[in-house]
Amino acid sequence: MRRLTPSGSSVRFSAANSRIRILAPTIINISAPYLIPVPVSYKYDITAPSHHHRNLSSSVSSFQHRPKFIDSASTPSKASSLYSNFATMASATSFFDFKVPNKKGEEKTLEDYKGKVVLVVNTASKCGFTPQYAGLEKLYKDIKEKHGDDFVILGFPCNQFGGQEPGTNDDIQSFCQVNYGVSFPIMGKIDVNGDGASDLYKWLKKEKPGIMGIQMVKWNFEKFLIGRDGKVKGRWASTSKPESLEAPILEEIAKKE
Repeated sequence: MRRLTPSGSSVRFSAANSRIRILAPTIINISAPYLIPVPVSYKYDITAPSHHHRNLSSSVSSFQHRPKFIDSASTPSKASSLYSNFATMASATSFFDFKVPNKKGEEKTLEDYKGKVVLVVNTASKCGFTPQYAGLEKLYKDIKEKHGDDFVILGFPCNQFGGQEPGTNDDIQSFCQVNYGVSFPIMGKIDVNGDGASDLYKWLKKEKPGIMGIQMVKWNFEKFLIGRDGKVKGRWASTSKPESLEAPILEEIAKKE
């Protein structure tokens, strides 16, 4: 048995089975802003014990993740994007401070809806609540007919609940228009729960948590009502029918900034 220790790593050679194992050192630096694991390659000349009467020249690649620490100077685009997301969450005071993907996947600022009352709904095309699209469209048209552009519904497709929104953005747009004649904006697909959740939904859940303060969306077609001031005014479960929201929506429309 022979052990080599190049650059802080240990290489173990077993004469019995000629196996080579690399144990990469573990590096932890909690002060570093970003941690990106990358594969590291090592090359060693290893001589077997004399009773084997042979030499082994091995190039060994270790795919154990050896942490590499970087900062904004080394990867400005990724770092600035992360900092931007954190800054948005930290500085956001209203719904209109956020940006979301539109139906083409392009970034859209919600400031475009400033001064309006907004109903936010996470949607899906293959859910038992999918027929609520019809009720949402009727609600949208009825209120729009009386109050013009004071009100808008924004649909946010999400595939996190039973995989019930598997299509592309184009598939979803087509489904909504062909089956329900949806005329209110359907945005790009997002996540509403988990680490990858949209910053908008992280904020919505924080502002209006569920029962016992749980910050998660339970299922498709939950609804958040945003007032003209950009604050969350109400939240309803998937089982709440769109028509039941007309009164609180009209109440918010009646308020002036």
